[in-house]
Amino acid sequence: MRTAGDVTLALAIDRTDPRPLPRQLADELRTAIGNGLVAAGEPVPATRALAQRLGVSRGTVVAAYDQLLAEGYLLGRVGHGTVVNPALRDVHPPSTARRHAEQPAPTRARVIDLRPGQPWTADVVNAGWRAAWRRAAEHPLAPIPAAGLPGLRSEIADHLRRMRGVRRAADHVLVTAGARDGLGLLLAMLGTGLIVGVEDPGYPSLRRVPPRLGSSVMPLPTDDSGLVCDDLPTGTNAPEVVVVTPSHQYPLGGSLPIARRQALLDWARREHVVIVEDDYDSELRYTSAPLPALAALDDPEDGCVVTLGTFAKTLGPGLGVGFLVAPERLVEDLRRTRTDLGQPVSQVAQWAMADYLASGELRRHTQRMRREYRRRRGLVLDALGGLDHVRVKAMDGGLHAVVESEIPESELITRIRDRGVVVAGLADYWSRPAKGAGGIVLGYGGVPIDDLRAGLEAIAEATHQGSGASSETPHGTHGERSG
Repeated sequence: MRTAGDVTLALAIDRTDPRPLPRQLADELRTAIGNGLVAAGEPVPATRALAQRLGVSRGTVVAAYDQLLAEGYLLGRVGHGTVVNPALRDVHPPSTARRHAEQPAPTRARVIDLRPGQPWTADVVNAGWRAAWRRAAEHPLAPIPAAGLPGLRSEIADHLRRMRGVRRAADHVLVTAGARDGLGLLLAMLGTGLIVGVEDPGYPSLRRVPPRLGSSVMPLPTDDSGLVCDDLPTGTNAPEVVVVTPSHQYPLGGSLPIARRQALLDWARREHVVIVEDDYDSELRYTSAPLPALAALDDPEDGCVVTLGTFAKTLGPGLGVGFLVAPERLVEDLRRTRTDLGQPVSQVAQWAMADYLASGELRRHTQRMRREYRRRRGLVLDALGGLDHVRVKAMDGGLHAVVESEIPESELITRIRDRGVVVAGLADYWSRPAKGAGGIVLGYGGVPIDDLRAGLEAIAEATHQGSGASSETPHGTHGERSG
């Protein structure tokens, strides 16, 4: 039981109120108890302490307490002070409305959530993970550099060298709270009124960042291989920034071919465009080795590529730790901007991630997850890949699948939802009208394997039911990424 000194109540005394002070105080306490600010059996403040805090005589508080004792709201106990009556509900039952509010809601049918963007996080916490956080908590709290802890930046640079073929000094790395934070930092550094090119379809969360920071969005076309690079805007029509997902276009899944990558870099250099490479799940490949990151083809000193990375897809979005890697010419301005805006990632989280990376645990965890996600990818293809009237887009990597169907998108989503499964609509990921494209985006990483099987069975049933009755032509090949 808490002591009387632990109780803090927002009680007010109004000396212009015609009610006597003891009555005012009794009314305030009665309301606080009725609202549950002090629970049954918990102590109320000692009379002397409360009188001193309110600037009234102790007799005023005693009189108020006596009134509430008489009404059954309070109970005096020898050696324990005055407490809210443990039998308060029997003495003063809640009103009908209050009772209804406190009753549990009716049990609803369980919903299987297959919306994209969620990895499997149940296997993250192991001995290595716990040890990293335990050691991180032992560091004394102290100010950290605006760019992030040097140890973590060094480990991220080594991680990029090992996993993505990108060689950058730790000084080129800034710790962020994720991809959106990194993009926001870059745009804040570059200024307002920018035109930001985005893949269409593309990642909705990143697409919504520029307008919040005073910039506008320019949709750029994609195909099954990613961003179309042979007719990008030039001159005064060119955007100042372009956001791309070259390793795994979202949500179509294509990987930008090397010829397009070089064409994109050549165009960006000519037009003085900053390319933002969103490397969101490049490590999760199942059918072939990933191409090197776009930054690996760029000049580390005077280049144009800024890479955004996050550990959300390998460890979980709740971690809130990511990074930005920039060429030398942009680093100092980014650091000054981060200094002004503040470092959003806590010291403890940064120490823990530095330890976790240094121990090799992240690489081992990623290898385990690749095996698990490859198995789940196989379940998706087995359940949906052979169905008539359905097309499953290429799934070389990542944690989601795009399923195109002859059934109108809204109807298909409703059919699936009626079977207790939630998915995302493909059309939601377009900046412009989807030109007739439609389908669903489903995530296969974030639910137990039995739920995934049940969800896929429901989707298969929904696509089969009446699939031949639709008069619509098959959907196009354009899609978008969720997350």
